Amino acid sequence: MTVDRVGHVEPISPGRKSGRGERLGGNEKADTINLSAEAVIQAERYQVLELINSAPETDEARIVELRQKMDDPSYVNDRIGDTADRILSAWFS
Repeated sequence: MTVDRVGHVEPISPGRKSGRGERLGGNEKADTINLSAEAVIQAERYQVLELINSAPETDEARIVELRQKMDDPSYVNDRIGDTADRILSAWFS
């Protein structure tokens, strides 16, 4: 099956611009937005609330468990020793 062109269609050339963004005179002023101090504060509050709402919930029992483990010197020393052994075995195996 062959599809023929219905009419003349120019291909899109990458170097050609549409001209929508061109300036005509050079006297035009740029658009600006001025926010009040209250609007800036409200935006910051909104961002903080979004961060708080997106944060995962804390597991208090898990935090207590980890604090107890960190306070126990034998646990910390064992963990450091295990980590050191894994590092050495990775280097020399």
